[in-house]
Amino acid sequence: MFNDISTPKSLIATRRSGKPRDMVAPGPSEQQLRDMIALAARTPDHGKLAPWRFVIVPQDKRDRLAQVIIDAYRTERPEAGRLEIAAFEQFAHQAPALVVALSSPRTESHIPLWEQELSAGAACMNLLHAAHAEGFVAGWLTGWAAYSEAVRDAFGKAPERIAGFVFIGSPSRDLSERPRPEMAQVASVWQG
Repeated sequence: MFNDISTPKSLIATRRSGKPRDMVAPGPSEQQLRDMIALAARTPDHGKLAPWRFVIVPQDKRDRLAQVIIDAYRTERPEAGRLEIAAFEQFAHQAPALVVALSSPRTESHIPLWEQELSAGAACMNLLHAAHAEGFVAGWLTGWAAYSEAVRDAFGKAPERIAGFVFIGSPSRDLSERPRPEMAQVASVWQG
């Protein structure tokens, strides 16, 4: 493990998002990845709907994922240049492990859609924490591919949406701390 995560407080205090392009092997084993997803599923979920799901994209399917993204992009933007296409090729192949997180709302439920979407986001955050607890680094990305219906269709169908691409691996360099907001910017006491 690359961080001291001996207490729950240090686990959260030391978690950093890693850049997927900087992630290297080793990545999680198949069992470790499944364990992480099981932990991610332990998220607040009003109505016990599980309005999210995870799709593991194995290494041997990364070429296919790249082709799906590139085909969708070229359909939407036929004038796309070589550099744009190369960026999507690289995107699909970064990091040892990739999990596509989907928001899967249960539209028949009386639980508000907003609460279901918040639960999907919480499940993604739990996946990041679970990866860190296992000694890996993770990065949650969206970008154009997350908003493409054609890319989404490779993993699910409407009303599902891609909540993000979660890349997991080992850091190739020390992770830097980013600026965090001052408490007064994000927390206050209600004065009623």
